[in-house]
Parts: sequence; C-alpha cells; structure tokens
Amino acid sequence: MNFFRGVMGGQTAGPQPTGAETIQKLCDRVASSTLLEDRRDAVRALKSLSKKYRMEVGTQAMDHLINILQTDRSDSEILGYALDTLYNIICNDEEEEQDESEDETAQKQADDLGAKFTEAFIQEPEHTTLLLTMLEEFDFHVRWPAVKLLTALLRNQCVQLQSIILVSPMGVSRLMDLLADSREVIRNDGLLLLQQLTKGNAAIQKIVAFENAFERLLDIITEEGSSDGGIVVEDCLLLLRNLLKNNSSNQNFFKEGSFIQRMRPWFEVGDDNSGWSAQKVTNLHLMLQLVRVMVSPVNSPGATASCQKSMYQCGLLQQLCTILMATGVPADILTETINTVSEVIRGSQVNQDYFASVNAPSNPPRPAIVVLLMSMVNERQPFVLRCAVLYCFQCFLYKNQKGQGEIVATLLPSTIDANSISAGQLLCGGLFSADSLSNWCASVALAHALQDNLTQKEQLLRVQLATSLGKPPVSLLQQCTNILSQGDKISRRVSKGSKVQTRVGLLMLLCTWINNCPIAVTHFLHNQENVPFLTAQISENLGEDERLVQGLCALLLGICIYYNDNSLENYTKEKLKQLIEKRIGKENFVEKLGFVTKHELYSRAAQKPQPVFPAPDQMLFDHEFTKLVKELEGVITKAVHKSSEDEKKEEEVKKTLEQHDNIVTQYKELIREQDAKIQELKEQVSSMTTQTEQMQATMAQQLSQIQQHKDQYNLLKLKLGKENASQGANTLGDGSHVNGMQTEEPAQLREEVEELRRQHALLQTQLREKDAIIDSLRSEGSQPTEGATGGPDKSELLKELELLRSQVQSQAAEISQLKTDNESPLRGAETESSSAAPSGDSSLDATKTAELESRLAAQTSEMERLKEEVQVLTEGRAQLEQQAASSTSSAAILQTEMAKLEADLLESKKEQDDLLMLLADQDQKIQNLKKRLKDLGETVDDEDELDTRDQTDEDDEDED
Repeated sequence: MNFFRGVMGGQTAGPQPTGAETIQKLCDRVASSTLLEDRRDAVRALKSLSKKYRMEVGTQAMDHLINILQTDRSDSEILGYALDTLYNIICNDEEEEQDESEDETAQKQADDLGAKFTEAFIQEPEHTTLLLTMLEEFDFHVRWPAVKLLTALLRNQCVQLQSIILVSPMGVSRLMDLLADSREVIRNDGLLLLQQLTKGNAAIQKIVAFENAFERLLDIITEEGSSDGGIVVEDCLLLLRNLLKNNSSNQNFFKEGSFIQRMRPWFEVGDDNSGWSAQKVTNLHLMLQLVRVMVSPVNSPGATASCQKSMYQCGLLQQLCTILMATGVPADILTETINTVSEVIRGSQVNQDYFASVNAPSNPPRPAIVVLLMSMVNERQPFVLRCAVLYCFQCFLYKNQKGQGEIVATLLPSTIDANSISAGQLLCGGLFSADSLSNWCASVALAHALQDNLTQKEQLLRVQLATSLGKPPVSLLQQCTNILSQGDKISRRVSKGSKVQTRVGLLMLLCTWINNCPIAVTHFLHNQENVPFLTAQISENLGEDERLVQGLCALLLGICIYYNDNSLENYTKEKLKQLIEKRIGKENFVEKLGFVTKHELYSRAAQKPQPVFPAPDQMLFDHEFTKLVKELEGVITKAVHKSSEDEKKEEEVKKTLEQHDNIVTQYKELIREQDAKIQELKEQVSSMTTQTEQMQATMAQQLSQIQQHKDQYNLLKLKLGKENASQGANTLGDGSHVNGMQTEEPAQLREEVEELRRQHALLQTQLREKDAIIDSLRSEGSQPTEGATGGPDKSELLKELELLRSQVQSQAAEISQLKTDNESPLRGAETESSSAAPSGDSSLDATKTAELESRLAAQTSEMERLKEEVQVLTEGRAQLEQQAASSTSSAAILQTEMAKLEADLLESKKEQDDLLMLLADQDQKIQNLKKRLKDLGETVDDEDELDTRDQTDEDDEDED
C-alpha cells in the first residue's frame, strides 16, 4: 500500500485528476481497504475536500461514510472524520458565506444542497438512530461532531427528524444528557440542538420538560450570571421560551415546580443602571418575554390567574414595578417591562390593587399610573412606549370596577384637587389636545374606564368642562360631540389622516359610553344638533378615508335606537327609524354600518388585546371595541328593520324573559343557599362522625379498664371476706370480755338487747333460706348424669356452701353468746337499782358510769361491724348461688351436646352396619360367581378365596 501511495504521489507527467476523480478514488479506498489506517486516511482526505467539492463528496461518499459509522465504531478518530465530513456537506452556513458574491441562482442551488443531502440521510430512520447512539460516546472528537450534525439536520428538515427522534427509544433522553456535559462547547451546542428540536412540537416539548429541563436550564442561567451573562444565557432563555410558549402542560409544570420563584432574582437591577451592554439588554428582554408567556391573555383564564397569583406572592411583580420606576433603563427594556407588568395585572384584582398603590420616586410622590399617563399624552415620547402605556392602562382597568371608579372619580367636581395632577385631568388634556394620537389614546383609555360599568357611565355624565372665560361650562359628553361636529376647525389644525384618527377615537368613546345606558342615550339625544350631524355624515358620499367615520356614525345612531327608552318625544325609536328611512335609507344605513367590520385594520385589532401598530396613522381600532361592534352590528340591523308591532312583541317577550330570569335567579340563589347549608351539614356530620368514633374508642378503652377494675375488686373482696371471717371470732371474744366488765344504764341496755334480738331473728330467717337453697343444691347434685362434666364443679360449690353455712352458724353462736353477756349485766343493774332505792342512795358511782358508757360504745361499734360482715356474707352467698345457677346451665348445655354426640355416634354405627351388610352381600355374590365358574369347568385360585376370607375376618374384627 505504501508503494501504491508512492506511485500515486510520484506521478507528475500526464493530466492531473479532477476533483470528482479524486473523490471517486478515495471512496474506492474507503470501501475496499482492509487496513483501518488506510480507511482513516481516505476519510481524512474526504473531509478536506468536502467544503470545496460539496456536491461531489455528498453524492459519492455519503453511503461510504454512513457505513464507516456502522462498522468502525471502535476507532474514535475515523468516526470523527466521518461525522465532520457529513456535517460539511449538509450544513449551509459556510456555503452561504461563500455565495455572497455569486448570483441568486447559484446561491439558491447551494442552499438546496443541504436540504437534498439531509433528505437522503434521514430517508432511513436507522441512520438517525445510529447518530443518536454516537452521542453516548464520551470522546470529544465523536460527541461534538455528532451534536453539530444533528443540529444541521434539524435546521434543514425539522419536522421529519422530530418524528424520527420522537419514536426512537431514549432519543430525547440522550439529547438531554448533553446539558450535563462538563465541556462547555458540547453543552452550548447541545442548547442549540434542543432549540431546533423543540420548535413547534408539543410532544417533544413535554418530554424535554419532564426530563428535568427547567431545573438544568435555570441552574445554567444562574451559573452564567443571569441577566449579566453571555450568549449562553440567551440560548437557555430561547429554549425555555420554546418549551413554555403555547404549551399549557409545560406552563402548569413550570408553575407547580416553583420555578416562577426562581425568576425573581433575574430582575434585581441596581441603582446604577448606566452602561447596559447589548447582551444584557437582549437577555433581560427574553426574560421579560418568558414572564409574559406565563401570563399571556391567550392562555386559559385559570392558568393565567394562578401564575399571576404566584408572581405577586413571590415578589416578582414588585420587582418589575421597581424596574418600571427606575431611572437609566433603556427605552426598549422599559417598554417591554410596561407590557409585562400589564399582563401580570390584567384581570387580577389583587395585582391591580397593588399596582394602584405603587408610587414613583418623585417629590412629591406620584402614582405610577399618573406618571405613565403623562408619557402616553406626551407626543415627544416614542410611539411604542405610548402604545405600551395605553396597554398597561387598559389591563389595569380590565374587569376592575374599583379601578374604573377611581379613575372616573378624579373627573368629578367633588374630588378634583387643583394642587395635583390626576389621571382624569391627563385624560381630558389628551382628549382635547392638538395631537391626534393623544386624542385617540385618551379616548380609548377613557372608554376602558366605562367598559361594562353602568354606574361609571352615569357618573361621567356629571363631569363639567370650562371651555372659555365668560361662558357656562358644558358636559364632557357635549364637548365630545361638539368636537365631532366642528370638523372644519379640526381640519385647519391637523392633516386629513390625523383628523380621521381623532374622530374615530371620539366615536369609539361615545359608542362605548352610551352602549347599554339609556340615560346616556337620552343625554346624547337631548342635544338637538347631534342627530342631524350623524344623519348628514351617514348620507354623504365621501372618500375611502371617510367611510370608516360614516360606519361609526351609523353604529352610534343605531345604539341610540336600540337603547332608546322613548323618554324624548322628538327622538323615540319609531321616529329615529323613520328619519333613517327618509334621509338615509335602511339598506344604505346597513351598508354604511358594515364598513366598520370590513376595514383591514379592524381584523388586525381583533386578534389580540395588545395595541401593536406599525405606524401611528394605522392606530384606529381598539381590541375591546371590536368585540363591541361584533356584538351590536346584528342587533342594530334587526332593530332598524323591525316595525313598531314587532318591537312591542319583542318588548313583551323581553319582559317575560326578564321575569323568568328573575325567577331563575331567585331559584339559583335558593339553590346556592341550600348547597351552602348542605355543605355545612355535611361538615357537621363529618365532624360528629369523627367525634363519635373517638368517643367509641374512648368508651371501649374505659370499658376494658372497668372490667379490669371489676376483676381486681372481686379478687380483693374474696380475700377480704376470708380475712374478716378469720378475724371475726377474735373480735367477738374481745367484745364479750369487755361487755362483762361494763355496767350500763337499764334503758339503753334494754334497747340494745331488743335490737340484737331483731337482728338475730333476721339472721335466723336468712339462715333458714340459705339452708333450703343448700338442700336443693344437694338434691340436684346427688342425681348422677351420664356423660356430664359438671360434677367436680358442683362438689366444690357444695363445699363452699358448707363452709359458708358453718361460718353463718358460728356467727349466730357468737351473737347468742353476746346476747347472754348483755342480759347478765342488765339483771345485775336492775338488782342494784332496786336495792339502792329504799336506802335512799340517789347517785351511782362516777367510775362505774364511765365504764358503762365506754362498754356501751364499744358494743355498739362491734354490732355495726358484725352487721357489715353479715351483709358481706349475704352478698357472697348470692354470688355463690349465681355461680351454682351458671354451673347448672353449663351442665345442661353439656348434656345437650352429649346427647347430640350420642345421636351422631348411633347414626355412624348404623351406617357402618349398613356397609357391613353390603360387604357381606358382595362377598356372597363373589362366592356364587366362583361356584358357577367351577361348575362351568373354569379354574379358580384358592388364594383369592383365602384373601376374601381374610378380608371378611378383618371386617368382623373391626365391627367387634
């Protein structure tokens, strides 16, 4: 092979090979060489020729290069050369630089090469899968070219390649691993690759988001210095925008993952805002766009409201307002910040209230709204900035009746402060300014203060304006119509286009003002000049520029008909329609009304709420006004064509519908109240159920404790009963000895003796009753029961009863002894008293009296103790009786069970007898069959007969 190189290199004579021939030879070497070094040298040579001979290399060598990627996976160097060569023939960047001086046809052909080769490469999905596997190689010379090649393929054929990667196993995950690469070159090119991959494909966007892309990208932004970072931050922000824009799932995931809170440090701008670099402006602009993506009006209202709440709670809105009021901020950043704040507060009452409380750092402090309106009505401010301020004011008033009332209140006579500039004063100043753009912006802003707010429409009718000295003030409504009717004076001050812009703005304000407000319609019609002016404008044949004004005049007159309450005799609904029919014609009126929606700027303004216009002279329609026109055009057309009878019928139907609506509203309120009550009752039931469960658990625990205490009490009572029985005799003996030494008074001793007699009689009665019970138990116990298991229990019970009887008899003996002891001193006391009476001794010895009293007290206490012991014995006997009863019931149960078992046993024996009978019959049949076989001459084994006999003997033994 070296000889071949020498021969090839040494040829100097003859014609030199062309580029195509050289490439063909190199391709042959790649395909036929067996040595890896030869193939590597050939691929290296193809790489060097791929930029100059892009067409030839792509046409002849692409298949060979793909084959190298498949077969030579072990050599990273040849893989890198092959990937670089493929990148050179597919990428259009360098080719575009070379084609700057060429003609357009050649440049177009060169641009088409990339698309052609890309289509050839991705024609087989295995090639893309092979390229994705190259990303797993950690070698820099393989991984980086693979990333660049994939990026170039995505630029040329994005949709087709996205579908291939989407179905490739772990395809997106391999691409996400590029963000974790420690080599910044690969990581940064990986960002560019993911940007191309996520364009316009919601499925891939979701997969990338759930591969923890938000966390990784935000970490990279923080590491690179946030807004002060370089182009890497810009790439991360572009990728984040691709993932979040128009993707509600990723937006919700971003919010739920608390990533909105991590955006707040991006907008921490210092006091010194001088020297903003171009990269910082770009980064901050993209960051503001990310915030707007999360709260865009095109998102679902629920998702937008949730993001707005999070931005307020984490302090992001406060930080944006700080930038808004800061000094030294570039104009484009300030404009985008105003637009961002607008969408963060749009429709959110909490955010709108906070924005109303923001003050500019001026002396004296002024509200941020006033400062912004000063910029809006200032014709020296940039056009885009004035549009942004108008959008901010519109968003502040969107669904904010409180804010609308505050703006209108600054125009009312009772609230005007001559020492300060208010929002109302700025709006009036802009409304009657010489600048037509200020007229239009002020008209639209004031119209938003009245949008869907009947109260403020009526309040604004009170506003009076001083036109000049010496003349009475006129209402704001009248002044607006005066400016409309004085077209010649305006035309002398401004150009024709500006005149149209001013009149369009005023007509939009008047239409919004009197819409759905009969009182305002009456005020408008009360001026005798307004209706003739409108009919004159509509009936004239004017140029293209004036057609829009004619359409808006027709809309204003139609509103006067539709919302007319017929309070003015000269301008009732019927008379106005007759006037239109005579002066204009119904068909002509409807045609002029249709000029509004057919205007090209109308459809552009209807697309989105933000006022975005390429030039000031194209600023004619407001987004909210387009919705009003769409709503009113049909109903006004019907109202003009309807007769008086139809109107009467419609009014009756309206009244009926209103009544039905009122009834439905009442029922709805009732249902809401009932739902609230039901919900409250459910909560009460739930709480009570919980309490009941807790009480049941507590009760079960207490019952178990009570049962334990009962068991302990019974054990203690038995022990105490035995101890008291053993100590009773000793105590009675000591009491008898003391009683023998006492001398008591006769009356007290008699009473004690009687009481003892009664107690003795009671004890005797109880003893007889217990003897009877004992005798009955003995008689029951003496009857034997076959199979009973309660015998030992009954014998023990009888022993206990005998012991109890002996104790009762001993107690009775002790009581008798006590009675005897008590009677003997009583007789002695009587004898002494009878002998002492004749002798005239009137007093007893003091010592004997004291002894007698002490003996009597001791005897009384002893008797009380004996009563308690007798009561304890009685209770114990009752318990024994209960135990005896339970034993009897247990014995009865056992007897019943025994009877069942005996019945089962008899039935089993019967079944066994039946089986034995069957076996005997079977054996007999066998014997008969054997006998018949023998008779027929067949031989029968005796062993079978013997076995049969043995089996029969065994069965007999089992039966025995």
